[in-house]
Amino acid sequence: MQVNSVPVVEEGESETSRVLLKTARRLFAERGIRAVTVREIAREAGQRNQGAVAYHFGTKDALVERILVDGAQRIEARRHAFLTELEAAGGPRTVREAVAAVIVPSVAFADEDEEHGSYFNRFLMRLALYDPGLIDRTLAGRYNAGYQRCLTHLRRLLAHLPRETQSRRFGFFGSYISALLAEREAVLAEGVAERRRWRSDKALDDLIVTAAALLEAR
Repeated sequence: MQVNSVPVVEEGESETSRVLLKTARRLFAERGIRAVTVREIAREAGQRNQGAVAYHFGTKDALVERILVDGAQRIEARRHAFLTELEAAGGPRTVREAVAAVIVPSVAFADEDEEHGSYFNRFLMRLALYDPGLIDRTLAGRYNAGYQRCLTHLRRLLAHLPRETQSRRFGFFGSYISALLAEREAVLAEGVAERRRWRSDKALDDLIVTAAALLEAR
């Protein structure tokens, strides 16, 4: 199933702030959150003013949150559209369909939105290591409604499992997907020999199938 692109528009955003965001996302993804300073971000973004990040975003943590929220909003817009289409057809009827609603919008965002999607999955992995609870604290109740819709369907489809088991497996599921999407992103960006394998529809299908198997295992 294809998901339509639903862009998120920032009103009044300057070219400088866009360049800073894109540069910071790349540096954080490549080196980690702690290892990168705001001065480095400004310098790599071609800004003579070393205080450019502070001027546009305030603090480094505020910049990190902005990158996270920006990407999450864009993925969530795609995820809501994907789920609405599934639900209109009476689905998701299987765990695999519900899992696809989690994975496909993230893949589409990374592949189709070069301005905002590049490096985002690797940024998420680095962010999870920097502060394991930051993603949930920042997104919960505001920017993860589509993901929660997916989990609601998964709980229904996995009703034979105790709720505690479901929750534990959802944690494994999230880590599995995050790690593989970050690896996929890196391989596609670096142009190594495995690019064709990762780009294929079969690879995406296998990612969905194996993630579903993790949830459905006896």
